[in-house]
Amino acid sequence: MTIVKANMAGSVWKIVVSEGEQVEEGQDVVILESMKMEIPIAAEASGVVKRILVQEGDFINVDDAILEIE
Repeated sequence: MTIVKANMAGSVWKIVVSEGEQVEEGQDVVILESMKMEIPIAAEASGVVKRILVQEGDFINVDDAILEIE
């Protein structure tokens, strides 16, 4: 299992995948908003999104878990 973590602090602006969806390594899974910039967070491995651990609007910090890929 791979846990995708935030590489910077910010607000979850948009979740672009859903649980059960197949994703490829490098595919954007979440868009963060920080300092009025949109920062995409990419999947670190290919697989199926098992669980999304955040909601749109949540504020997350560096290294917070965003989702699990199996």
